Amino acid sequence: QVQLVESGGGLVQAGGSLRLSCAASGRTVSMYTMGWFRQAPGKEREFVASSSWNGGYTNYADSVKGRFTISRDNAKNTVHLQMNSLKPEDTAVYYCAARMARDYEYAYWGQGTQVTVSS
Repeated sequence: QVQLVESGGGLVQAGGSLRLSCAASGRTVSMYTMGWFRQAPGKEREFVASSSWNGGYTNYADSVKGRFTISRDNAKNTVHLQMNSLKPEDTAVYYCAARMARDYEYAYWGQGTQVTVSS
């Protein structure tokens, strides 16, 4: 089992930055694909970004490309999401997730951290 705990959310003005962190425990996630998702009120959860096991391959939703950066530190079992040039539409609960590279579905999820961007 893998436990994921997000942190770093908060309230920020439009144009500002936040750095989310996801700490994994229970098992090393060095061989897992790690992802960030978000869910805004009244909307479905959506993909934000993902990183292959060594960070060699990253993928981003079009809405965050050029503004968000996913990174990971396998030695510390952590994943980060650097969010710059934040917009009010980025307001959501952000979730960290993990899956084995061979799997399609993310098997492990954190509890989420709230990000609110004021205009």
